[in-house]
Amino acid sequence: MSHSHSHPQSGHDHHHDHDHSHTPTVTSANERKILLSFVLIFVFMIVEVVGSFLSGSLALLADAGHMLTDAGALALAYAAFRFGRRAADSKRTFGYLRLEVIAGFINAITLFAIVGWICYEAWLRFFEPHEILAGPMLLVAIVGLLVNILVLWIMTRGDTDHVNVKGAILHVMGDLLGSVGAIVAAVVIYYTAWTPIDPILSVVVALLIVRSAWKLLAKSIHILLEGAPDDASPAEVERGLMESVAGLAAVNHIHVWQLSSGRTMATLHVRPQDDAQAREVVERVAKELKTRFNIEHPTVAIDWNADEPASDCSLTQPREHHNHDHSHGHSGSAQTH
Repeated sequence: MSHSHSHPQSGHDHHHDHDHSHTPTVTSANERKILLSFVLIFVFMIVEVVGSFLSGSLALLADAGHMLTDAGALALAYAAFRFGRRAADSKRTFGYLRLEVIAGFINAITLFAIVGWICYEAWLRFFEPHEILAGPMLLVAIVGLLVNILVLWIMTRGDTDHVNVKGAILHVMGDLLGSVGAIVAAVVIYYTAWTPIDPILSVVVALLIVRSAWKLLAKSIHILLEGAPDDASPAEVERGLMESVAGLAAVNHIHVWQLSSGRTMATLHVRPQDDAQAREVVERVAKELKTRFNIEHPTVAIDWNADEPASDCSLTQPREHHNHDHSHGHSGSAQTH
């Protein structure tokens, strides 16, 4: 048995140029606007917390909670840019990118705790209304709305294609609604002195937080469980490759996973129709995975026609003995990075 490792030139370049040169592009402008937005949101979140205690408004505190989700999203985006530049080392061969996902998971759990506390406080206030100073509440809520509009303007200028930038924009748009809720509550209390509107709207804002927290939790758990992206399931990858790659006879052992948001890896075995065409087939497969499924780092092994057919994958058939060892069970492999 012989092992042949072929490294297509394009993949070889990528191996050395492991800076974020692939899409979506990370620019210093992206990093600056994320950092500036984070500082604005975080500082005003503290102002809102102080304002909520001074005015007695729970809706302001709920909006501050929503601002914390924004600050968290922006901090994650910034951390992803920073950690994304740190090189992989001998202990962490994938680098530090997944810290972003772990931080997202912790962020989501924290948000659920905040929502629970806001709802509990709202329940108590229905039975024992607090005095609320509508003037300071309205002032802080209006400034909050203006800060959100400023941040949204900063975020939507220039490149908005990056997955972290998109996520942060959605957070800020949700927070705009929170600020509007606090303004409405302040106006109603100012003109009618009907204080139950404050806990009612605080619960409405809390539900907005639950929505974004649930999405963040589900996404981070999916990535931590090595889940495939929505548009690159093994079945879709197999179908896409078989349809579009000339000279490809079969695809097996497809595993697709995300390193972090927007960074997808894959390993798979391909069987060429003609063993002599193996190198060209592997290069075509790697190109198709990159362009069609945005899989930036595929590892492609060859199943030669002279061999026994590939056995079932050990990961999908856990009870059966897996005799097709990934390093020795096939007589040749080509890897493209």
